Amino acid sequence: MAGETARRRQEVLRAIVADYIASQEPVGSKALLERHHMPVSSATIRNDMAVLESEGYIVQEHASSGRIPTEKGYRRFVDDLHEIKPLSRAERHAIMSFLEEGVDLEDVLRRSVQLLSQLTRQAAVVQLPTLTVSRVKHCEVVALTPVRLLLVLITDTGRVDQRNVELPAPLDADSVHRVRDLLNSALVGKTLQDASSSLADLAASAPAELRAAVVSACTVLIETLVEQPSDRIILAGASNLTRGARSLPSGLPTVIQALEEQVVVLKLLANVRDPGDVTVLIGEENAAEQLHGASVVTSAYGAGAGSGAALGGMGVVGPTFMDYTGTIARVSVVARYVSRVLAGE
Repeated sequence: MAGETARRRQEVLRAIVADYIASQEPVGSKALLERHHMPVSSATIRNDMAVLESEGYIVQEHASSGRIPTEKGYRRFVDDLHEIKPLSRAERHAIMSFLEEGVDLEDVLRRSVQLLSQLTRQAAVVQLPTLTVSRVKHCEVVALTPVRLLLVLITDTGRVDQRNVELPAPLDADSVHRVRDLLNSALVGKTLQDASSSLADLAASAPAELRAAVVSACTVLIETLVEQPSDRIILAGASNLTRGARSLPSGLPTVIQALEEQVVVLKLLANVRDPGDVTVLIGEENAAEQLHGASVVTSAYGAGAGSGAALGGMGVVGPTFMDYTGTIARVSVVARYVSRVLAGE
């Protein structure tokens, strides 16, 4: 597209997408002229729509019906969104106040997905901070029985992970405290990935009387947290997808099942790694085949509004006719405010 004609066709496409998002009904040339007051004839609009259809941006389902956007049309619409209308001051204040009432990190993130699902009327997901970027703040060791320990790992992002350790021999209270001190000497201040070599060294150099217990604890930490980090997902608003069920070729149950599969969701949230950026995937742009009938809008949150390091991702999943302008704005704002809350700003 080039020149005045190209700009007009771009405006026609924008109007078709906006009208279809609002109504989920095919859009005709007469309706476009009436609603958008375009200063051209209906014949010109029909010609523009024919060109847009030939280029794959819109499609006519039936001979007598109007047009609906294709995935290519939605992509062009999103790519042409140079400015997103900001939320009102009242909306921003309400979002920040609700998030600030969170009692801990997980509560803040749970509130964030509740907000996103309510604000966008779609399904929302958030990832708890990844253990690969979190640093260990403390490792508590609790004796459940003389031969079983509970390891409670607390990171600087407030994440808590627990693991049970079976011991080959009973351990008294004093020895439990010594094991705790040894583990903390290897873990505190490090990411789990960085701490893996320290844990291995600790297992080899621990005092003889504690070696069996330390080896057992280090083995559990390395095998379950370092080699297989358990990234947890919080999901909200899946029932909202029923509104767009007819637009999801793969079927509503398939989309909901995909959202319940942690690996699928983690891949979705891995698309944006810089807080402040927003990624939009439409239809078949999604790697997961179960989501080929859906659109996904994702962002990342960090440890502060201006932080360059992402702690995790969050986003919204809905039909391809979702309100992209509003959804992008809301995902961006909620991710940014979560970053501010976590940083105590």
